Amino acid sequence: MDRTSWAERIPAVKSKADLVYESLRSAIAKGELRSGERINMDELARTFGISKIPIREAVKRLEADRLLVSRAHAGVTVAPIDVAEMRGVFLAREAIEALVAQLAAERMDDARLARLEEIQRAMHDALDTGELERMAELNSRFHQALAGGAGYRVLGDLTEQLLLTIRRYRVTVPMGDRDWRSVVAEHGVILEALRRRDPEAAAAAARAHIGSQAVHEVECAF
Repeated sequence: MDRTSWAERIPAVKSKADLVYESLRSAIAKGELRSGERINMDELARTFGISKIPIREAVKRLEADRLLVSRAHAGVTVAPIDVAEMRGVFLAREAIEALVAQLAAERMDDARLARLEEIQRAMHDALDTGELERMAELNSRFHQALAGGAGYRVLGDLTEQLLLTIRRYRVTVPMGDRDWRSVVAEHGVILEALRRRDPEAAAAAARAHIGSQAVHEVECAF
């Protein structure tokens, strides 16, 4: 388990437990820590140069997030990805994203809309230069910014949790250039509705976007 690529990416302004939690969470989302991989707390303590107390605290939080599992005689491992549950994940995301887009069209200020436009341009640029490895992170930023425009923290939290699950799934079912171009085109439809401040159109565009992704990503796995 190579931690050198991710253990140093979180700014040193949080608690030790927060540092470990966010580092592990990021590594799991990106597939740097794979399903079933064992988490060695002694090794983590040495890597971060801290005691095992904040390590245990971070692990408990990740267990509550269902990203780690602890079993007798097996220790702590990265939680498996339940492909059968992905249909439910996309159904939940479809409902939440539609609500988020509807509220964002009503409430989003110009600064946040400009941020969405900036992320959309970055996604276009990444596609044009073939930097597909950037797309998952940019996609998460787009939907997080959209959720922020809805004005309710709970919707942002739910969006982030569902995005994390889907990012983990996409490690096992990678997206290609054509897939990401569809995503960006669908984002464009959502943005157009937001520019018009049209809640119904924004909700419909978001629902269609997630529905399209569900058909491609989930159905092809069965």
